[in-house]
Amino acid sequence: MPLYIGVMSGTSLDGLDFALIEQGQRTTLLATHYEQMPAQLKQDLLDLCVPATDELARAAMAERAWAELASTGIHALLSNEQLEATAIRAIGSHGQTVRHEPQRGFTIQIGHPALLAELTGISVVTDFRQRDIAAGGQGAPLVPAFHEAIFNDATRVRAVLNVGGFSNVSLLHPGLATRGFDCGPGNVLLDAWIQQHQGHSFDHNGNWASSGHVDDRLLAQLLRDEFFSAVGPKSTGRELFNLSWLQAHLASFPDIAPEDVQATLLELTARTICESLLAAQPDTQDVLVCGGGAHNSALMQRLQSLLPECEVLSTANHGIEPDWIEAMAFAWLAHCCIEGIAANRPSVTGARGLRVLGAIYPA
Repeated sequence: MPLYIGVMSGTSLDGLDFALIEQGQRTTLLATHYEQMPAQLKQDLLDLCVPATDELARAAMAERAWAELASTGIHALLSNEQLEATAIRAIGSHGQTVRHEPQRGFTIQIGHPALLAELTGISVVTDFRQRDIAAGGQGAPLVPAFHEAIFNDATRVRAVLNVGGFSNVSLLHPGLATRGFDCGPGNVLLDAWIQQHQGHSFDHNGNWASSGHVDDRLLAQLLRDEFFSAVGPKSTGRELFNLSWLQAHLASFPDIAPEDVQATLLELTARTICESLLAAQPDTQDVLVCGGGAHNSALMQRLQSLLPECEVLSTANHGIEPDWIEAMAFAWLAHCCIEGIAANRPSVTGARGLRVLGAIYPA
């Protein structure tokens, strides 16, 4: 059975996740690897998320560095598993999103797939979002089709919740088309706020948030953003939810302690997830959580308290560690592209129909 490697670099910009899968009638995770994002590359990629000078040249240099880092991770994974490059049918590379504005008809992921193919000797499938955008869709989220493939249960009403930089949910209801949408900020504001005030890249277990108290005034103002009241298909990114967005709201509340802001941001993440989930699929029984948010015990506890009729558990309880779901998804998407299998879901993205996603860069 063919082997694929998926490479995922999310909005948190902490590093690159690699997943080696075997694709038969079922998707089997064989091995994983992680490469930490160098500080300079992380900053370069963050800088590209906002308009500035000389963007084309800076993007070109950043994507070369990203591809070189991805190549390092691929070679490490192959070495660890004692595999030759020829054993891998293709790499599925998400690339790094630097702009996502589907309302203006575009999304941009960089990752120099030609260089990645050259450095690894393996064909690369990438650019998964463009065809869905061209067909009038949001280009995101793309993982619901994969969630459907691995977590669908004919007897259970399920939601698969990914909490990375942003949160998105896949709705798996027996007898109905798979649906899904972005809920709003996941860890992106929590990470930015603790980075600014404590120099940490993330809030371990939500400990800092747990030391504060939710400020209802700030929470109510944040929740008034029109994104939260919109219904799917919808997707978002750093273009909307970022530190500047938060600071603009905080200008009205200069007296709030930093730890109370963190507590309020955790409540914002939990509240927007649960309210959108319950509105879209009120009979949900299982919530399977993946992404970095699955390790935030304060967030997981809050999700469970807001969803008392549901069982909220990490995907680890269903056989797959939460950190590797998205990398697996892009390995699977590479398989779908090569086999000519449509992998978007119009009920998720709003595209005009099913489309085969991705562009192939042969080895």
